[in-house]
Amino acid sequence: MAAQGFLLIASFLVVLFILARPLGKMLAGMIANEPLRGEAVLWRTLGISTDEMSWQRYALAILLLNLCGLVALFALLMLQGVLPFNPQGFPGLSWHLALNTAVSFVTNTNWQSYGGETTLSYLSQMAGLTVQNFLSAASGIAVLFALARAFFRQRVTTLGNAWVDLVRITLWVLLPLSLLVALFFIQQGTLQNLLPYQHITTLEGISQQLPMGPVASQEAIKMIGTNGGGFFNANSSHPFENPTALTNFVQMLAIFLIPAALCFAFGEVVNDKRQGRAILWAMGIIFVICVAVVMWAETKGNPHLMALGADSNLNLEGKESRFGILASSLYAVVTTAASCGAVNAMHDSFTAPGGMVPMWLMQIGEVVFGGVGSGLYGMLLFVLLAVFIAGLMIGRTPEYLGKKIDVPEMKMTALAILVTPTLVLLGTALAMMTDAGRSGMLNPGTHGFSEVLYAVSSAANNNGSAFAGLSANTPFWNCLLAFCMLLGRFAVIVPVLAIAGSLVNKKIQPTTPGTLATHDALFIGLLIGTVLLVGALTFIPALAIGPVAEHLSLF
Repeated sequence: MAAQGFLLIASFLVVLFILARPLGKMLAGMIANEPLRGEAVLWRTLGISTDEMSWQRYALAILLLNLCGLVALFALLMLQGVLPFNPQGFPGLSWHLALNTAVSFVTNTNWQSYGGETTLSYLSQMAGLTVQNFLSAASGIAVLFALARAFFRQRVTTLGNAWVDLVRITLWVLLPLSLLVALFFIQQGTLQNLLPYQHITTLEGISQQLPMGPVASQEAIKMIGTNGGGFFNANSSHPFENPTALTNFVQMLAIFLIPAALCFAFGEVVNDKRQGRAILWAMGIIFVICVAVVMWAETKGNPHLMALGADSNLNLEGKESRFGILASSLYAVVTTAASCGAVNAMHDSFTAPGGMVPMWLMQIGEVVFGGVGSGLYGMLLFVLLAVFIAGLMIGRTPEYLGKKIDVPEMKMTALAILVTPTLVLLGTALAMMTDAGRSGMLNPGTHGFSEVLYAVSSAANNNGSAFAGLSANTPFWNCLLAFCMLLGRFAVIVPVLAIAGSLVNKKIQPTTPGTLATHDALFIGLLIGTVLLVGALTFIPALAIGPVAEHLSLF
């Protein structure tokens, strides 16, 4: 089984990098703001000014777009009962569930406190959730575009035009990729229709209702945009969303495709491909280790099973037989390393170490490939922190790609890195201290605490997956998680753009023999160590109370 796991990981990464490299070249051209043929007519038609923006105006445009999307989606969910394309006659959502869902999809989290096939109309799924899947993904990539420009531009005050970036990303990247992936999913058997739910009688004579709907079109951008919200409550373990082993593999590739391509693009635009590869190496090493740990934990399973007469210790609970342990383990790491949150197995049924790894990947900020845009700009924050630490050790002013890292940049970096740990730890503490928080727990003891910690970690880091076992559709939980999702998204975006605004005005310093190399193995090790150090210092106490204690209780 070890050999099979190695081949699965290796084949996944090889195919991923083959596909990501040409896409990275295309994205590099967009970051460099190279004009595309026919765009002038498009800007005139849409009434978009192509004048470049300062970081404040860029941030305002991103915030304004997402605020309008939040209001529109909230209204749509509240009023879906009186709107068309609702053949099941589903009523509007409660105010707190509508708020939670609107915030969730606007922030690229896609946390779902509801079952899609029993709650949302086709109009809500198509015009509400799917549209926000595109816009939230485009927002994350646009922020990364702005930050990347800050490293190769100098002595200017502008970072590009947010509206131009958002339109380009949506029209030329997200839409074509989603169309191709959706057509492939349809060919493989994923649903795509507007039919009412179908009543059938099974071979056993039992009456059953089969849900229908426009699934493939939502499934494609759910993966490409690292969104993760499922059309069905079972998400990608449902055969109508993820019917074959091949669609399962393509879904994992789709999740990592743009995050990996952006690393290649970053190396292209800063005119040093080694920089992008160094970041990819750091991400890849952490990723492979995490996958190996989860696969080992799930194949070892529960040691008590054999003593009780079982044939194997393998932990198959909560996993689809058509995917198996290895593919389910790989999927769990992919979806939590990225800010996707789609699941093809029940993470709540993983072993304690197997469930702790996905939880920890979210807690470090989802910088191991991460979400579209958000993963790379999150990792670049750790790069700046690693450069600062190295500067302290060698007695030089911190510098990255020729840009000196001063006090303002480090303040913003520290703020952005500490936002999500603060939300996770304080949010978990609040839930455990209050009756309203504890009332949602369906499991006692260490596993129940792990479910709470996982939920808040998922919301604050904009992942969206869940351990389940937590009854989260209550006013307390919907409001708490909505608050964590909002701050976890935009309280990081604003400092990132502030850093970009500061760096873009600086002169690029020439390389000297004393300049710290940020592309070699030593720096890759320092970067990995920085990520691990921040994650360890912040979350080891909480993890010790939850999954670590649960694992030790087996022995």
